[in-house]
Amino acid sequence: MSRLRVIHRTGFTYNLPAQASYNEARMLPAHSGDQFVLSTNLEISPPAIQHSYIDYWGTRVSTFEVLTPHTELSVTATSLVEVRPSDAPAPDATWRDLEALANTSVHFVEHLRPTRLTAPHEEVERLARATREAGANPHETALVLARAVHDRIEYQRGVTGVHSTGAEAWTAGKGVCQDFAHVLIGALRSLGIPARYVSGYLHPKPTALIGETVTGESHAWVEWYAGEWFGYDPTNMLEIGERHVLVARGRDYTDVSPLRGVYAGPSASSIFVRVEITREA
Repeated sequence: MSRLRVIHRTGFTYNLPAQASYNEARMLPAHSGDQFVLSTNLEISPPAIQHSYIDYWGTRVSTFEVLTPHTELSVTATSLVEVRPSDAPAPDATWRDLEALANTSVHFVEHLRPTRLTAPHEEVERLARATREAGANPHETALVLARAVHDRIEYQRGVTGVHSTGAEAWTAGKGVCQDFAHVLIGALRSLGIPARYVSGYLHPKPTALIGETVTGESHAWVEWYAGEWFGYDPTNMLEIGERHVLVARGRDYTDVSPLRGVYAGPSASSIFVRVEITREA
């Protein structure tokens, strides 16, 4: 078990005052599986009244509006989370099992359909079919595809953006965790394996001492269903464990964006992000 404190500060700066802004944040983790949330807090500057709800995908959402002129909007989420390693056995559903489940639940249907960001490149579809034809079960096939995505895409910032598609990242052969997740999700869904996009944090230093604060960042990974939901990080080739803190799930990045909104004011703005993670136990 590890206990992690995450401080995630993000927001926007404007070259001229914004007159008003209307926003929603998905930055606070919730209890989920092997994750237990001890405390969470969301601080907004300029101060604003918050309203919270659980969205369609089960994510905690905070909505707020700032109605006074401001040149900066800052949102700071502070969370203390205990994460336990999973001791669940590997999923063992067969291809026939998945075919029978495909239309039994809205969530299965939602996580089988391609989106603009996850629609696979034709090379990815061919790779996925060839991997399935090798004879492994769905879970083993998903692990092989995760390795293929990891080997194909070089982690490099600045090549893709939040609106880039998995197909574009596959063609470029470069991208960030969002791209690894979108490509793998597209491959899995093309085979009839339900797959969902997950956002959160990864402690980047396995050897960190208790009390040591390190610079982190928002992270993305994948969960696929092969009898049970199973989480895997294709960027780092890791099963989801004590270093991962889950915040949101959805079909792709657009369902889990940490902070988004609209504002009245100047057209030019810039975003800032800083994440700090401290191992406390």
